[in-house]
Formats: sequence, C-alpha cells, structure tokens
Amino acid sequence: MSINDEQKERIKGNDVQDYLQPPSFESVSEEREHGKQRLAGAFRLFGRFGFSEGAAGHITYRDPEYKDHLWVNPYGKPFTEIKTTDLVLVNDRGEVVEGDYSIHKSAFSIHSAVHKARPDVIASAHAHPVYGKTWSTSGRLIDPLTQDACAFYNDHSVLDEFSGVVYEDKEGEKVAKALGNNKAVLLRSHGPLTVGQSVDAAAFWFITMERSCQSQLLAEAAGIVHPIDPKNAELTARQVGREKDGWENFQPLWERIVNEQPDLLN
Repeated sequence: MSINDEQKERIKGNDVQDYLQPPSFESVSEEREHGKQRLAGAFRLFGRFGFSEGAAGHITYRDPEYKDHLWVNPYGKPFTEIKTTDLVLVNDRGEVVEGDYSIHKSAFSIHSAVHKARPDVIASAHAHPVYGKTWSTSGRLIDPLTQDACAFYNDHSVLDEFSGVVYEDKEGEKVAKALGNNKAVLLRSHGPLTVGQSVDAAAFWFITMERSCQSQLLAEAAGIVHPIDPKNAELTARQVGREKDGWENFQPLWERIVNEQPDLLN
C-alpha cells in the first residue's frame, strides 16, 4: 500500500488517519488472495522480529468462503521464507485440502478451537517469542505501564496452567475458553496468542504484545513498575486498542516487508 496524491491531500488538516481504510473486495477469490498475502507478510515479519523457535509458531486465516477452513503455515518452513503459494488450507478435521505440505499438529488443535469458539475471529497468531514466553511464566496479566500496553487493558487473559504441548482437542478448547472474548491470552509457560478480525490486526496485536511483555520485564527488573491509573488506562484502551487500531498499525509494517521482500507475494 502506498499513499497517492489524492490521499496526501486528504491527510492535511484534521483527517490525518482517514486515508487508512480496510479494503473492499469484488469477489471471494480476491478477498482470499488478499488475506493469504497478508498472512505470508505476517510470517515474514515474525521471522524478522525473531519470533520463530524451530518449527513452533503459527498464524491462521479463516477462509472467506469455507468458514470452517483455515489457511496456515506449512510445517517446518522457516517464517523468513514463507510465500503466499506455500500456505496450506485445512478443513475442520485438520485434513490438508490444498497445499503441498503438512501442518504442525498443535496449530490445528489450538487455532481450530479458537476459530470455532469465536466466529468473529478471522485470524489467530501464536508463537514462542522470548519476552512473551518469559512473562507468561508469571501467570499474571501485563500491567498498563505504557500507552501501547493499554491496548490490552481489560482485553487479555491468562491460561494459568501448563500441561504439555497442545496436541489434543480438549487442550485447544482450554485455550479458547481462557481467551474468552478478549483479543489476547497469555498461555502459562508457553507464550502469547492474539486474535483479530483481520490478519493485519491479529499480527499487530501479537507484535505489540511481545513488546509490552518486554517493557514489563524491564520495568520489573529496574523496580519502576508504576501502572497508569485505571481511568486513564481505560481511556487509552479506547484510543489504541480498537480493531481498527490493530489494522492501521500493521500497514507500515506491511509496506516495509512487501517492498523489501516482494517474493512473499509469489
């Protein structure tokens, strides 16, 4: 996405952010291709930010036509190399119906349960980044220490138990239950999971959740934990934690990665 002359005119004055508008689609196939491209871009960004841990980690995108089918990354493919054509489509039984690769078993166990429990969720992201998985061992919510962390104020939860790798459906259901109606959940001794009504939002919430966990850990280590008061934390959450905020904040990241690595669109 780039800003044309007409959009530049519109951002003069008070409507600075108005040029950022989610796209509309003329067909399901066009919407599907858009979502898959954003999904590949999100993986490249996760790779760029060091969120990969071997073969662990996944982001899913609900197919716009077959609502119980999910697009997901192929098992063992590095985040930094994923292209749109590498993505795999699985049905509600975890069977690959399109694509040349298998998938990580826990990707289906976790994300299928989340998507089933939350019809509003279009995308779901989970990985094992250093700060997120470290903070998750505390079993605590993150505090509203910063403006960015306020995006999760009263909008994230904790699954305060660890029972091994999520390979069973019942374990995935625990994740979905713990998530509830929130945009994020911290899985104890495991890592964050975020959701959104677009790949863009789910990916950005994950990125900023990881950075918020980093800030929390640094503040705790320095002994300067002074949360924003509830009134202003709630106000800020309404300013930076809306679905549109997640989508908008992903756009500069998308433009950067697609300009630097256009092969992801292949």
